Amino acid sequence: MRKLKLQMQITLDGYVAGPEGQSEWMFESGPDEAGFRKVIELAESCDTILLGRKMTPVFIEHWENVVDNQTDNPQQNLAQLMVNTRKIVFSHTQTTMKGRNLEVQNGDLATAVKALKKEPGKDILVYGGANFVSSLISQNLIDEYFILLNPVAIGKGVSIFKEKKMLKLESSTPFKNGKILIKYIC
Repeated sequence: MRKLKLQMQITLDGYVAGPEGQSEWMFESGPDEAGFRKVIELAESCDTILLGRKMTPVFIEHWENVVDNQTDNPQQNLAQLMVNTRKIVFSHTQTTMKGRNLEVQNGDLATAVKALKKEPGKDILVYGGANFVSSLISQNLIDEYFILLNPVAIGKGVSIFKEKKMLKLESSTPFKNGKILIKYIC
């Protein structure tokens, strides 16, 4: 059975975004080549990406723009993965959305994710958004958590955890820019 893997950046004080959705803090520590390779490795281990409706337009616009208009961008390899990988957007309000290799799922979240896990193929990756990820967490649908801990505290913001969740540490990898990739399993 395929696993559902969450990759998400988080602050030291447990937030995935500021109160108004701010995310500039994710880039303040600067790039790290080893960390970027880990992100690509994780993406390559999956053949399906799950997304929430709210973050999808920005996600699609960013990665398709890098592929189409920024051939010298150091993120080109990751951009190709993001554009070429099957993406499923979960929405209660929309039945179609623009984007390459993109489909919209309007059914019950738990039922749909459990069915996807039973399909043949590589694992499944989820990046967000925060409300969507919270729903996956609260329904115990995530098998592995890849938390990229940033060396910053923002004081207040958006959390993906709405209740107590006990996880088992599998590994942690520090990077030169101060970020730590922490892998937890359920």
